[in-house]
Amino acid sequence: MSAKREQIDDRVLIVAPIGRDAQATAQQLAEGDFYCEVCADIDSLHEQLGKGAGVALVTEEALYNAGTDRLKRWVATQPPWSDFPIIILTTRATSAAAQAHRRNLLESFGNVSMLERPLNAVTLLSTVRSALRARRRQYEVQNHLLVRETSAAHMEDLVRERTLQLEQANEQLRKQISERKQMEAALQQAQKMEIIGQLTGGVAHDFNNLLTAVIGNLELAIRRGRDDSIRRFLEGATQAAKRGATLTAQLLAFSRTQRLQVQPTDLNAVVDTMGDLLSRTIGSAIRIERHLEEDLWRATTDPTQIECVILNLAVNARDAMPTGGRLRISTKNVPREDKSKPHELADGDYVMVSVADTGTGMTDEVVRKAFEPFFTTKPVGSGTGLGLSQVYGIAKQTGGTVSIATKPGQGTTVAVYLPRTTALPATRSSEAAAVPPLQSHDATILVVDDDYDVRLFAASCLESLGYRVIAVAGGQAAIDTVASGTAVDLVLVDLVMPEIDGVEAMRAIHAERPNLKYLYMTGYVGPAKLDPTEQRVLKKPFTITELATKVEEVLFSNAVERSVRESVSDHQR
Repeated sequence: MSAKREQIDDRVLIVAPIGRDAQATAQQLAEGDFYCEVCADIDSLHEQLGKGAGVALVTEEALYNAGTDRLKRWVATQPPWSDFPIIILTTRATSAAAQAHRRNLLESFGNVSMLERPLNAVTLLSTVRSALRARRRQYEVQNHLLVRETSAAHMEDLVRERTLQLEQANEQLRKQISERKQMEAALQQAQKMEIIGQLTGGVAHDFNNLLTAVIGNLELAIRRGRDDSIRRFLEGATQAAKRGATLTAQLLAFSRTQRLQVQPTDLNAVVDTMGDLLSRTIGSAIRIERHLEEDLWRATTDPTQIECVILNLAVNARDAMPTGGRLRISTKNVPREDKSKPHELADGDYVMVSVADTGTGMTDEVVRKAFEPFFTTKPVGSGTGLGLSQVYGIAKQTGGTVSIATKPGQGTTVAVYLPRTTALPATRSSEAAAVPPLQSHDATILVVDDDYDVRLFAASCLESLGYRVIAVAGGQAAIDTVASGTAVDLVLVDLVMPEIDGVEAMRAIHAERPNLKYLYMTGYVGPAKLDPTEQRVLKKPFTITELATKVEEVLFSNAVERSVRESVSDHQR
């Protein structure tokens, strides 16, 4: 505190309006080293008290016939630490009125000391000094309280800051717990879907073997049968078996074990080419809208399968809007920094295609089961429950995923995320020559399959086509047959077999005969490490025509390639 402030806080305010009492008193106090300030009246005293003072010295007569209400209010409203001292100089009057007036002053002004005049200098100085000492103690209390208040305020600030930090930490913890729960739920869902996928893929593999034998033998019976009524029955059975093959294809899509022809794909072009098909499938009661992003990135996917994905989602949307509505197909670039993409996606850029409807929506329980095979909310006979599971499998197999945003009564949006690629779409040369007609089936084919019915059917078909056939039941038997020196022109081998699968068998065979041609048969890729770019694959179930075409394609591939090269060379010349 500055010296001037201390001087003001210690000053003696004197109010003696009659005669020279004020000047005489001020002179006496000044000789005692007190700082004095003479006030003309009580109002002036009140004003000076607001600036600061140590003690007030007031003559009794100054309080007669003067408005003391402001001074009384000031005294009454002092802060808790203050008890301002007032010294009143009285006379020797002892009348009842005088005594009553003095009692009133004592009650009104609190800390009051009365000195009777005339008084000597020693009494005056000692009384003023005592009053100032008490006032200084009040200032010390004020400073102490101020320090405490400051400390308390600082502590409150610290408490508020710490409380805020704890709230932020709790909020972060709650967020982490929520994210962890979501991740755990996503992991559990992924594990469940993986287990279901493995089971589904195994079931589909067994059914594909059965259907290969069923469809193939039915086709052989139709070709050899001459009774039209029996042929009709056989054709009906064939159609039913082919529907079964379609179901197994959907199961394989879900289990992510089907072979996809993955390539850079323009999703906008795919949506554009599906316009007429969607209009015919959805019907006129539903308005179809397209919101396609300009400069859309290319996606890594199988164009044929992505058409199947969009069609499946559109059919589901149609069924969710029995009285009509709006179906919106959208595409969008999803950069790696986009926080809205599903957490399960690996870091990178993606391309999204979504199908949204204004239909009935789904409950949380339905959403949790939506991708499971054969789960459906449709009436019996109205759906297989494989549509969304197939969508899920195709997206996951290409490195993407599927998300569902829905509320009961507010529609559903299914978004399919596919990895972005910067590669250019493959183009076919317009100079490719037509495959020359095959002149002879003079070749020996080694058929390898652990399933007896499939092995028998494939052998029968090839023999009917004029090939010589050797049939064995496993990979080791195939290796031994080739190693024995038996003349073989082509190995038709099942991909998934116990002990030694098709890939391992061909690896061992090529160690003996590197140029021996081969063709894989498969209804399920499973654990076999098949190169995704491998084209020599025949999917089960297959027909006689498909088998014949693929076998000829592999057997005579050199002739075809030579013919194409010669055609291109002639054109360049």
